[in-house]
Amino acid sequence: MTLLFTGAKGFLGRNTIPILQSRNFEVSTLGQKDCDYNLNIGTEIPNFQRSFDIIFHAAGKAHIIPSNQQENEDFFAVNLQGTKNICEAIEKMILPKYFFFISTVAVYGAETGDLLAENEQLKGNTPYAKSKILAEEFLIKWCQKHNVVLYILRPSLIAGKNAPGNLGDMTKAIKNGRYANIAGGKAKKSIILAADFVQIIEKGIGKNGGIFNVSADENPDFYEISKTISSKLGKKTPINIPLFFIQIVANVGDILGSWFPINSTKLLKITTSLTFSNKKIRDELNFQPTHVLQNLEI
Repeated sequence: MTLLFTGAKGFLGRNTIPILQSRNFEVSTLGQKDCDYNLNIGTEIPNFQRSFDIIFHAAGKAHIIPSNQQENEDFFAVNLQGTKNICEAIEKMILPKYFFFISTVAVYGAETGDLLAENEQLKGNTPYAKSKILAEEFLIKWCQKHNVVLYILRPSLIAGKNAPGNLGDMTKAIKNGRYANIAGGKAKKSIILAADFVQIIEKGIGKNGGIFNVSADENPDFYEISKTISSKLGKKTPINIPLFFIQIVANVGDILGSWFPINSTKLLKITTSLTFSNKKIRDELNFQPTHVLQNLEI
């Protein structure tokens, strides 16, 4: 089958496109450089030269905290308008059979919770979450109108080789000997291997679409994750810092601003468990997630 992968040079693309090609998907790539289609989807409409059976829309803006109004608007330009631009472009061709959209569990706006399901209210109020919510709403209407099977995938923490975001920051800190667990590292987080998105595509073909949390069966805590990464790097298991001490440091970070490595918001995420249920995707797609910590590449 022919597949267009947007955001192909990003983390998810690097970890899945080679697998897709080995499974006989004919992959075309879209990104800002070194792709079959090179453009900024936030400001440009692609000019596709062919039609595709599957759109896998992973292009998006994430992993930063906006510091000004322009950075706020960039989330909506890429995540919402970029999605609209992709759809406008493919309307000019034979429409795809399937559209897979990479959203995020951030749409729930939850700071804590245990095995949250897809029927949770969407309370995300950050520019990132709001832009993804609006993109989801647009795609639901667009795919219904054009009879395209839609999969909205809401991943949790995505693991894989050269991971970005919090997992990438943890890996770099451990490599440099600058990582420590806080309050025992007992906060649990849902996690998924990037490579498992290939399984989701394969098992989604022939089915009816839907909205799905994407996470593995295990929900490891920060201590377990950091211990696994340390072992793979040949480093000692990170030390532990008492909570009361880091709270003082975080209060300083609140005053100094976003450049400081820790603040109260980051501390809350590090010390609070937040997990998401994968029951729906397991039941409806027969998704069988890979055990993350046993198969983690860094």
